[in-house]
Amino acid sequence: MKSDLQLKSDVADELAWDPSINATNIGVAVKDGVVTLSGHLDTFAEKHAAERAVRRVSGVRGIALDLDVKLAPGHQRSDSEIAQAATAALRLNSLVPDGKVKVEVEDGWITLTGEVDWRYQFASAEQCLRSLTGVRGLFNQVTIKPRIKGDDITRQIAAALTRQAAREARHIEVDVDGAVVTLSGKVRSMAEHDAAIGVAFSARGVSRVIDHLHVAG
Repeated sequence: MKSDLQLKSDVADELAWDPSINATNIGVAVKDGVVTLSGHLDTFAEKHAAERAVRRVSGVRGIALDLDVKLAPGHQRSDSEIAQAATAALRLNSLVPDGKVKVEVEDGWITLTGEVDWRYQFASAEQCLRSLTGVRGLFNQVTIKPRIKGDDITRQIAAALTRQAAREARHIEVDVDGAVVTLSGKVRSMAEHDAAIGVAFSARGVSRVIDHLHVAG
């Protein structure tokens, strides 16, 4: 298991290695394997890139983002301009059902509402807006329509975990209540954690995943 000092060094190196991140504006602190990033960034896309970079580092057991997006003068846009750009981006994204996702913007923060059939549609709506100029943050309140019974969801997730990560599947418990899935148990890394959450969200009919997984490190 990595020490907090080694983990801090690895995270700092990964942030510096990613060309989409200005690592000089990010502070890194680590305690008991939980990484905290602090500082100010120029764009929301850079904040998301920083989170992805930390998740790539082995030994990370948790992440706390204390990063504030302070837009550079050239990146500032009015809420109306952001809303128009976001609406156009959703309309042009073939993975997002036309007219199913609505956009509201306040002080550079986008709120998405509506209902879709699949998790990938939910994620695609968010993904296509992160890099828009002027965006300071995003709240995704889109819901996923429940489609099948809980027992069927449980079998789908268990089978997918076994196919994709046989070792981890033995240590993960799946509980389904309606369209809400709770995962509990132990995984070895943030990558395995994210993979398990992704598997659960990919099951047909899942609208929410409650994460009780423990990253053993």
